Amino acid sequence: MTYPSVYPTGVTVYNPEKCWSGYTIYQAREKGALLIDMNGAEVQLWKGLHGFPNKMLPGGYVLGHSGERNNAFGMQDQTDLIQVDFDGNIVWKFNQLEYIEDPGEEPQWMARQHHDYQRAGNPVGYYVPGMDPQVDKGNTLILCHKNVKNPKISDKVLIDDVIIETTWNGDIVWEWTCSDHFDEYGFDEAAKNIMSRDPNMRPTGGDWMHINSMSVLGPNKWYDAGDERFHPDNIIWDGRETNIIAIIDKKTGKIAWKVGPYYDSSPELKALGWIIGQHHAHMIPRGLPGEGNILVFDNGGWAGYGAPNPGSPTGAKNALRDYSRVLEFDPTTLKIVWQYTPNEAGYLHPVDSNRFYSPFISGAQRLPNGNTLITEGSGGRVIEVTAKHELVWEYISPYWGEKLNLNMVYRAYRLPYEWVPQLPTPTEVPVKRVNVKTFRMPGAAPAGHLRETTVAGVRGYQGDTALCVAAGEEASE
Repeated sequence: MTYPSVYPTGVTVYNPEKCWSGYTIYQAREKGALLIDMNGAEVQLWKGLHGFPNKMLPGGYVLGHSGERNNAFGMQDQTDLIQVDFDGNIVWKFNQLEYIEDPGEEPQWMARQHHDYQRAGNPVGYYVPGMDPQVDKGNTLILCHKNVKNPKISDKVLIDDVIIETTWNGDIVWEWTCSDHFDEYGFDEAAKNIMSRDPNMRPTGGDWMHINSMSVLGPNKWYDAGDERFHPDNIIWDGRETNIIAIIDKKTGKIAWKVGPYYDSSPELKALGWIIGQHHAHMIPRGLPGEGNILVFDNGGWAGYGAPNPGSPTGAKNALRDYSRVLEFDPTTLKIVWQYTPNEAGYLHPVDSNRFYSPFISGAQRLPNGNTLITEGSGGRVIEVTAKHELVWEYISPYWGEKLNLNMVYRAYRLPYEWVPQLPTPTEVPVKRVNVKTFRMPGAAPAGHLRETTVAGVRGYQGDTALCVAAGEEASE
């Protein structure tokens, strides 16, 4: 796909009558935690509060981190996880996972947090009616890194994923290590072969699983009906490098439920389709439309271990797809309940599918009115769509990184205005979609001023018909 070099940023579409309006928080590249209103006005910036991701709590509190480990010695390791008030004062901090003594660096305690965390009171870290996260007490689940050796996986050092639970005072009261459960993930011999040789090696070790989201299931209808796999305390996560979504039994640590790493072993999995490089898999909490279903941003791109193929000569990252999907599916039947794919976005499949495509980061949040907030992260685009797939809000981040020339947004969250009582409720002004067929930049010739001449004897252009035929669509003269 070719992107334009100049395009609008900020809010480009806003329909107040169909949106679930509130503030939106995201990490503005190299700036800090940024809070915007529905018209894109920047109402608060917590400068220097970085987020992997940033999340808001009731009362104007924000979670994030204050620093990152030198990448020469770690990968995506955040030094701490902190909570600040509206004025930026630190009111809670955790960094006591590991004492790090990197060469040439000041020794320090680190959290090695990455990708996700959850505060008690709310299972998923975004607004759920009646489930407010705690702000001055409660345990916190944190996704972290540890370096390990596990000969079942590889003889190389692994950057392993661990989940810890800490008290408000910073005591670790529960811990789970991903590599300890290698035999439960169902890898075939081809996958084990390439993983042993190349467990997604980075300069500091093998990022073999790369868990990028983690949340609690919370109360749900499946457990109420007697299905122990979905105990409210159990934890769901997804592994970007393996195409796995799994649920941990909190009491035993064992895998209670999963899909992946393969999606061709049953009719149900084949109908679900290959989930590749996914992010932000979670169970929609009770109190929101679709409660109990799994919501996930299925990135596509490249991920998985297995047999070599033309797109993967070694078998590393051997599942490939050049477009994204947002899926909501029933975890008991694997049936897709709702989705947002290039088709629903209005693009011609497969010719134009990569116009909805973020091969890394990204996420999805179910809103109380049934809409879905989607972070199409690699292009810095955040959209709100209705259950009938109508786009009713669109925002493009205007913040590009200096080291990486990208305006990417890791994950954005919508929250109610009342969670930030320090600010007045903003005025909501509709933003109508610009007609790109007639819009011109200032100074350019306006549309409709073109002199036209009809050439006699020339038949009408058949290019669109040819595209339809190429895409396998019915076409007629």
